[in-house]
Amino acid sequence: MPEKATLESARKAKRKGRSPSTQAGSFVREEIHHVREGKHGVGSTKQAIAIGLAKARRAGVKLPPPPRATAPARSPKREGRSAVTSKALASQARSAARRRSASARSASARKAARTKGPKLRHHAAQRAARTRQRRRRHRASAA
Repeated sequence: MPEKATLESARKAKRKGRSPSTQAGSFVREEIHHVREGKHGVGSTKQAIAIGLAKARRAGVKLPPPPRATAPARSPKREGRSAVTSKALASQARSAARRRSASARSASARKAARTKGPKLRHHAAQRAARTRQRRRRHRASAA
């Protein structure tokens, strides 16, 4: 059973009109915490994400069904926790982003900006401006 805070976070995202994958994010986050605190291990980062998405589906988030796949036949081993380190999650996010086209990434960023609201849009704009400034400084020092 997902934690109360997780369910509430998903409901809040749904009320705000966020996409199903955003609503499911709180379930994935909860799963990552479970692995980190040692409740259970996972074989890969993708597995931790898959468990979170499965819980979200059971809780009523309207996600598409999982792709059909065959499990590799292996002798059962204890699964580790290294799959949910910041480094592992970052590389999973990067590889998932690389599989999408530039236009698809751009479209989802535009959609995210539309559902943000004025206050969060303001903060995002400030962050973007800081990033641009940092990049300019970096380029100037490298030249």
